[in-house]
Amino acid sequence: MFAAPAIMVAPFVLGFGSAATAISVALGVVLLGLALQVEGPRRAVPLGAHADFDYALATVALAGGVAVGLSAGEWSAAIFLVGVGVAQIALTARTRFSAVRVA
Repeated sequence: MFAAPAIMVAPFVLGFGSAATAISVALGVVLLGLALQVEGPRRAVPLGAHADFDYALATVALAGGVAVGLSAGEWSAAIFLVGVGVAQIALTARTRFSAVRVA
């Protein structure tokens, strides 16, 4: 929840180009949307699918970082996006995707 706004603001603070900014803002929006719908009894996305979405988000961040670095030569943006992807993979791998059952 806290990382999503930071991912959306970082390109403006760090001066990324338009492609890296678009990728970062899109990643932040999707991450915030996933974070907001997790809690509560009426989930829009099942927990098993949520894990898949988290890994897909990390893959997009990694691929976007590599693409921005190779095509635009924005290596600081590439390092940032790849770092976001690696952090997302690490966080998702350590998360137990299970719901608390209330009696």
